[in-house]
Amino acid sequence: MPVQIDAKLLCCVCCTWTHPVKGSVAMADHRCNQRSLSLYRRPFVESYEETPMLVAVLTYVGYGILTIFGYLRDFLRHWKIERCHIAREREEQKDFVPLYQDFENFYTRNLYMRIRDNWNRPVCSVPGPRMDLKQRVSHDYNWTFEYTDQVIRDVINLGSYNYLGFAENTGPCTDAVAKVTLQYGVGVASTRQEMGNLDKHEVLEELTASFLGVEAAMAFGMGFATNSMNIPALVGKGCLILSDELNHVSLVLGARLSGATIRVFKHNNMQNLEKLLREAIVHGQPRTHRPWKKILIVVEGIYSMEGSIVRLPEVIALKKRYRAYVYLDEAHSIGALGSRGRGVVDYFGLDPCDVDVMMGTFTKSFGAAGGYIAGKRELIEYLRTHSHSVVYATSMSPPVVEQIIASMKCIMGEDGTTVGQERIRQLAENTVYFRKRLREMGFTVYGNQDSPVIPMMLYMPSKIGAFGREMLKRNIGVVVVGFPATPIIESRVRFCISAAHTKHLLDKALSVISEVGDLLQLKYSRHRLQPSPMRPLDDSVYEDVVD
Repeated sequence: MPVQIDAKLLCCVCCTWTHPVKGSVAMADHRCNQRSLSLYRRPFVESYEETPMLVAVLTYVGYGILTIFGYLRDFLRHWKIERCHIAREREEQKDFVPLYQDFENFYTRNLYMRIRDNWNRPVCSVPGPRMDLKQRVSHDYNWTFEYTDQVIRDVINLGSYNYLGFAENTGPCTDAVAKVTLQYGVGVASTRQEMGNLDKHEVLEELTASFLGVEAAMAFGMGFATNSMNIPALVGKGCLILSDELNHVSLVLGARLSGATIRVFKHNNMQNLEKLLREAIVHGQPRTHRPWKKILIVVEGIYSMEGSIVRLPEVIALKKRYRAYVYLDEAHSIGALGSRGRGVVDYFGLDPCDVDVMMGTFTKSFGAAGGYIAGKRELIEYLRTHSHSVVYATSMSPPVVEQIIASMKCIMGEDGTTVGQERIRQLAENTVYFRKRLREMGFTVYGNQDSPVIPMMLYMPSKIGAFGREMLKRNIGVVVVGFPATPIIESRVRFCISAAHTKHLLDKALSVISEVGDLLQLKYSRHRLQPSPMRPLDDSVYEDVVD
């Protein structure tokens, strides 16, 4: 569960949250805040407004009603009254071990299928700021879909991770990719250790290391496998992994496959992390009490469901104090944060050498595919012989490699233009503008003020499907998310802002969001952000709004 606090209690000049405490506890928190404040060069502002009690109750009631009707429909299926049996195990399979767990199967049949039309819509164009969607219809309540010959054109895309706008089919990057495709083809058909190591791969890795400011880097063909296959190569039995509770499933899978002991700390809670570090050092391994071989702290740069940014200066300070290692997943932050687009390390102005394992993906800001691990040269040379992603996986496709090289050079300015810096600046401006406008309209928005991932709360299950459908009717494409991807009472829509979005597109989208918000009564926030005429445009104050 994410930490929820009243937005009015946020200390906008401090990097830690303040709580209404009394006496010596308040003094201790104040001293802690002062210590951590010295680690930051800029304000660190995150807001998580508490769920209104009435909304929480109605959300639970909504899920309760859906569950009751689900069991009723299962009862009718058992007596052959309900006609739809697609999600049930077949009769001839009744003696086999069930393919699905009972509740998962129940949830799929009776809850997910009701709003399934909001996901997996086929995109039939470049997923840029606008896109085309292939229209589909269902005649059996979303169990199956049929595609029509019609296309929904010019849908404003607020769901793709196209942070810097490199998902495009024109321009210098596309021209470079087309040239490489003619020279190398589209496939390698071998692993890096056999006949699949191209000169382009070497260029990409050298450029990535230079971009990140580290000694060496290694590229992998799949971002998910970069985490799930490399963590087991770095830690194993006798090692301890301290994992943020909101880490991505690829990190969770990698930690579980490693065989290391896993302990979870509360999201972005440095006090909880330090407590676990102390206990790990004092008590050592279970039963034997021997010292841990390694202690690895695993965090993300931007958490994609919460829109929050890791408190990396404090993580590094703890890592140094307790001699642990840090594994940083910058899948969403590389390219999207920092004055030079070099991720959360650049955002906080830290030394890249302080992060032991730097991981990121090329799938988002670079408009390509794959991932990387970067750090000291000894680390990379070790992974070249011990990582399953290197030994067994096919090499990255040459056109994909060239797309990464071209976009990275653009970000670094090595293409001789300022286009990369302009896109970084535009993304930052779009992010601040979009978040501020949503709060002014009365929506509950989670996360950090500089995060291009912007979750807006929907809460109730009925409004998940309704919001996605109503937005698409108005030619806006969004991603709605509910349980089990989020806590049961924290369903949301997740907007992803891009440098390719113009102010006109954002204003049009905001107007539609406000209209649909009024229609579905989604403006839950009790603290609307009101611009003050006596202050510069960037400043704002919270004002209580009567419910």
